[in-house]
Amino acid sequence: MTDIMQNANPLPEEFKVKVLRQDGPGQNTYWEHHRVDYEQDMNVISVLQRIAAQSETIEGKSVAPVAWDCNCLEEVCGACTMVINGRTRQSCTALVDRLLEEDPEVIELQPMRKFPVLRDLVVDRSRLFRSLQKTKCWVPVDGYYDMGAGQRQSRPEQEEAYPLSQCMSCGCCLDACPQFTKVELERQDGESETAFQARKEAEYDKNFVGAHAISQVMLFNANPTGKNNANERVDALMKEGGIQVCGNAQNCVAVCPKEIPLTTSIARAGRATTVRAIKKWFDR
Repeated sequence: MTDIMQNANPLPEEFKVKVLRQDGPGQNTYWEHHRVDYEQDMNVISVLQRIAAQSETIEGKSVAPVAWDCNCLEEVCGACTMVINGRTRQSCTALVDRLLEEDPEVIELQPMRKFPVLRDLVVDRSRLFRSLQKTKCWVPVDGYYDMGAGQRQSRPEQEEAYPLSQCMSCGCCLDACPQFTKVELERQDGESETAFQARKEAEYDKNFVGAHAISQVMLFNANPTGKNNANERVDALMKEGGIQVCGNAQNCVAVCPKEIPLTTSIARAGRATTVRAIKKWFDR
């Protein structure tokens, strides 16, 4: 035990943090360097809080606090996704001790690379939610009156569906996917907000929906009530930007913080779209 303690790396008194900042949409990016005092059990969110409190770079320059997103702080909401030491992950569960094992010199923070940056580490994830709209990933209802007990799911069906239900729309799978390319649109002169949003949604629909949407299609198509609209969701996956764009890189399943079997969902969706295409051909 004594030998292990002697060979263990000593805890640092402080460490450096390198943040890629951007003052607003479409503006130039720049790196900013900070020094943070080490404390036990720190995560990246607590690091950003320390940076905000001191509001000063290593060079002694006074700066505005870094902007970032967070909410639950327990890997449930998905809001705090960013690129940490070159890897897309949740900042609430990215522990400083482990990050310093990866690089004892510096912790590097960047915004997600596939979404428009609003400011610093805050990105516009509307495209992510647009994919869920396109694929109709919800269970529609025709009222909220008591209709009695619904269909029951067997235990194997529940166990198959539960991992898919843990998706928190964090965007990790999309940011790591080589087929999910960045799309940035600017509002044109004289263009109304309504027209701009419609043009943006139309552009989003042309591009790959992403692993999260495909997996959610499989989740809701397996639901006893949701399967009534299964064909609509599968048809959405067969349109431009659908499952045919997937190149099976499997980056999505490698970075998913919930370890959702995304590639299994993609394989099942591929079979479902093939069966649907054959049935539609014979129904013509």
